[in-house]
Amino acid sequence: MKITNKEFIKNIEKKYSFEKKPSVAVAVSGGPDSMSLLFLVNAFIKYKKGKLIALIVDHRIRKKSKEEAKYITTYLDKNNIHSQILTVNKDNVSKKSMNEARNNRYTLLTDFCVKNNIFHLFIAHHKDDNLETFLNRKISGSDFYGLKSMSKLSLYNKVCIIRPLLNFSKEALLNYNKKNKIEYINDPSNFNLDYTRPIIRNFLKKSDHKTIKEINKDFDTILFYSPYFIQMIFEILFKNIVKIDSKKIIVGHDNMKNLNEINSENFIRRIYQFLFYGSNAPRSKKIRILINEIKKFNFKYFNIRGMIVKKNDDFLTFSR
Repeated sequence: MKITNKEFIKNIEKKYSFEKKPSVAVAVSGGPDSMSLLFLVNAFIKYKKGKLIALIVDHRIRKKSKEEAKYITTYLDKNNIHSQILTVNKDNVSKKSMNEARNNRYTLLTDFCVKNNIFHLFIAHHKDDNLETFLNRKISGSDFYGLKSMSKLSLYNKVCIIRPLLNFSKEALLNYNKKNKIEYINDPSNFNLDYTRPIIRNFLKKSDHKTIKEINKDFDTILFYSPYFIQMIFEILFKNIVKIDSKKIIVGHDNMKNLNEINSENFIRRIYQFLFYGSNAPRSKKIRILINEIKKFNFKYFNIRGMIVKKNDDFLTFSR
């Protein structure tokens, strides 16, 4: 699918809502995906007479990350795009894993947005990324909700995360960059087979057309049915809530015990995301430990990533 500034602006206005003169941020790594998104959003912001800032995260993992960040800001200055480098604190770089880098990145990006009254943050994930995420989660045994992978719109740390490129392939973005003569850099970690995602990416690259078609078919099926599944979870949630406010949710203990594991897990995920403003819920393994504890006769108390679960008489209280 071809992508142009005109079509992008039309698509953005149709699917998302913004203030009259929007102030937005774009997460920029300097790679081809984020650079194409940045110039697309820049076209949209000019059309809306708003403000844009490119946020570049220096993860302090690779030796050249600082120099690359400075190179990007210099290039963006030449193109009249305002940018800011956000540097990860040394104390937060210990494991040097992709998951740690991701958490550091989202925390820095959304904290900056909150402090500067920016509600919308654009992220450059595209169709190929989402297919990789689907396979990664399928391999790790994710449930139905997890298999739907990345959403076009989500909330993290009170900031609205927009992923407008999920219908576009990597090839379409590369063609956009080529046509518009946009410079970019390549992150060598994207090809490092010590990480799971590059391995999956390499597998997809080497797979034949039939295999790719079957994987896409499976993913499309998940995407089609996921809204119905989510609706069912919310109906279960609302049916079993006894009391709710911004700090706690109370549900019947017996009702919780009678749910199957899949529904229980997603039930707890929704409660966590409500109490913690849409933050990513704990992993399935930890939630399942909580579910097993709840089913015990003498269950009294459990702490799962900052959410306290207490049993009082016939009720369970979930609170921050």
